[in-house]
Amino acid sequence: MPKSGLHPFDCLNKKGSNPVLNKTPLPISPNQPDNHVLSVLASLQRLVIFVAALISGVTLLAWLIAPLGRHMPDGWQLMKANTALCGLLCVASLLLSQPLRPRRDLKLSRALATLVAFIGSLCVIENLYGISFHIDRLLASDPLGAHPGRMSAQTSWGFVLLGVVLCCLRTRKGWVSNLADVLTMVNSMLMLIYISGYFFGAAQLLGPESTHRVSPQTLLVLLCLTFTTFNRRAEYGSFGILLGVGIAGATARLAAPFALLMPFVLMSLLLGVSRLHLLSPVYAMAVATSVVALLAFCLVIVLSRRVAGLEHEVRELSLRDPLTGVYNRRGFFLLAEQALRVSRRSGEPFSLLFIDIDNLKIINDTLGHETGSEILQRMSALLLQNFRETDITGRLGGDEFVVAGKATAAEIAVATYRLQKMVDAANVKAEGERPLSFSFGHVTADHRAPQTLESIIGRADKLMYEAKRNKRDISGAHALPTLVQSSPVLRQFPAR
Repeated sequence: MPKSGLHPFDCLNKKGSNPVLNKTPLPISPNQPDNHVLSVLASLQRLVIFVAALISGVTLLAWLIAPLGRHMPDGWQLMKANTALCGLLCVASLLLSQPLRPRRDLKLSRALATLVAFIGSLCVIENLYGISFHIDRLLASDPLGAHPGRMSAQTSWGFVLLGVVLCCLRTRKGWVSNLADVLTMVNSMLMLIYISGYFFGAAQLLGPESTHRVSPQTLLVLLCLTFTTFNRRAEYGSFGILLGVGIAGATARLAAPFALLMPFVLMSLLLGVSRLHLLSPVYAMAVATSVVALLAFCLVIVLSRRVAGLEHEVRELSLRDPLTGVYNRRGFFLLAEQALRVSRRSGEPFSLLFIDIDNLKIINDTLGHETGSEILQRMSALLLQNFRETDITGRLGGDEFVVAGKATAAEIAVATYRLQKMVDAANVKAEGERPLSFSFGHVTADHRAPQTLESIIGRADKLMYEAKRNKRDISGAHALPTLVQSSPVLRQFPAR
């Protein structure tokens, strides 16, 4: 069980710290938002809102100021003035609905969102029934197309959905929140359809004619606004699982990009193969189906490995003592009982060391619990250094530590002797700090008379209290000379 060649405090990064404790603590709920994810998304939202505001603002100025429009690149007029105005209103609504904004800003945000939904609804009616509400050229004249100044039906539906969602953006409960989530999903699907229209050359998905469809710059603005509203709804609605710090959130964030990108990639490859006549449509479909099946299986494997890793981390955290980094009572009993059963079946020795830190209650009462915690951390560091990684080191509570593993009576005595030497050396080196002192008792299981782990711990505990009452007879190296002389295992370890 002993392990040499390491300094007792190498595992302490600094006074009172333990590397095991540097892991992120478990959240109160697995759906609690991950602060790192929120920070990254906040930065992305600022970027896309700026892009949407820039495109909409410059385009609207180009419509309002004719000289500026003459210097714009070709195709800028495909984004109508009303479209640019609705884009800016959506940006303003998003900015005013941010957290910590005063109540009047939230009311103004909803008013702007209502105006966007209203304008979009009028344009939808105009496109469906061929009537005019005389709003198409209200801001600027438009010489292009059969319906000058009118945004396409596809664009109109996008702004109607965005306007309604923005009105309910910060709603957390009730049917209104559910409606906002549903409309957010519908709007996201609409954006994917528009992307597919450009991606696969399906122009009719974008509008009936080249001058009356969703232009590239309009689609970019709609995508920026949809991305932001989706992320905002994730903070308040049903999509919060995507931001969660638990296993479900991490898995969802890993799977979402595959789910969104894989169909586009595969269909693009299929379309390219068909257009190049590399394979007949039947063979291309067969290959695409096989690739989809393989990629889906790979995704399952990746997700399974990810979940297994996260479950291991959660299990480790649930079995560890948060103060010292060694196993807690539950973790120690779980692993030590398993080790005892294995040793009993194989006939190998099993020993247990019970340690009690001396005067810890007095230290807590006189010097404070912070000093007592440092004492516990120093003790756990020494135990982790003195024993093997395969040995099970735990804290049963208070000032009690236990170590269990494969060892004979002589080997556990040697390990205890070396631990005392390490404590003495650490006390000399740690000038000005409270000296560390402990009492111990160790027991080796007798497999001829099966014993439970509780009974072994009870025996070791009893021996420890006997040693504590007779501290002068067993302190330091004086505890073991008889045992050293009587055991051939111990005689090879000279006293230092």
